[in-house]
This record gives sequence, C-alpha cells and structure tokens, in this order.
Amino acid sequence: MEGLEGRASAAAEGEFRLVYAEVFSEAPYRETEDDVAAAFRRFRSQTRKPTFRGALARTEVVGEPVGMAYGYPLGPSSGWWDQLTESVADDVRREDGHRTFGLMELAVRGPWRRQGIARRLHEALLSGLEVERVILNVHPESRAALVAYHAWGYCKVGEARPWEWAALHDVLLLDLGNR
Repeated sequence: MEGLEGRASAAAEGEFRLVYAEVFSEAPYRETEDDVAAAFRRFRSQTRKPTFRGALARTEVVGEPVGMAYGYPLGPSSGWWDQLTESVADDVRREDGHRTFGLMELAVRGPWRRQGIARRLHEALLSGLEVERVILNVHPESRAALVAYHAWGYCKVGEARPWEWAALHDVLLLDLGNR
C-alpha cells in the first residue's frame, strides 16, 4: 500500500485510471470510455488541491496496480451536501476544510477482491488525517461495497445524485470519533 499526496498521485494517473476504468465498467456502474475521461479530467483538478490524498495497492512482484483510493477534505463551499435528495441540518452540513474527508473513489480489481485490499487502502488513505468524519457516495446495487462500508462503521445519512444523470446513490458517513 502506498499513500500519495497530490503531485505523486497525478504522476501515477495511469495506474489510478487503469483500476478505475476496469472496476467502474462493471455493473452496476457500467461507465464508458467517455465517463472515464470525464472522471480523470476531474482527477487532474482534484490532485492540484494541497490536501488531496491518494493510495495505490500494487502486486509485490511486478508492481501491477490492483486497487486505488483517493479524496480530500471538503471545503466550506463544497456542494456535496447540496446533492442530497432531502436536506440535512446546518450543523451536519457545515464544512471548514478540516471537518470532513470526501472519499471520492475506492476500487479493487476483480482478481484481487476479498483479500482485505480495500480495507487497507481505506486505512492508508485515512492514516494521520485530522478530520472528524469521512463521507462517500455508493451505488446501492454495489452490494459488496455496501457490506464493507457498513462493516467499517459507515452509516447512511441520505441519498444523492452525484452528477446530473447519475443513479441515486447512498450517502454514507463514518464518524472517526467512534473508531
């Protein structure tokens, strides 16, 4: 497991992209090449944030990328909470750039699943972070991801459409004070 800051993550874009494209082409996501291209235009912008964090898992022998995760703390003008189908209280949605880490993506390629890699990526990404909580969106038909997130302590706080034509996603929150 390798934790990476923004510049190093940008340099490893090809590895992040390989994992992303393979995993998110599967059901229930079924992302196309155009979807992947759009995601990595956002990735390039996100890696320029000074608080961006990435994590890569690679095979030991040849260093082939098998999993990735990335995100960054939400700033005061974050629109994450605005995407929810039902609003939440102002004290829940308050962001200051230090309160909530937005986990943008976490994925492990098929042959390497069910080996604890996702959990180790999650831990590597959050290691040393000084935030109160972590938030993420997950497709409700991604059963394995939901089971893992709930086992790690995440709780559903609502539903959202992360982008205009997206399917409704569950919004999950992990309170790091309860770990």
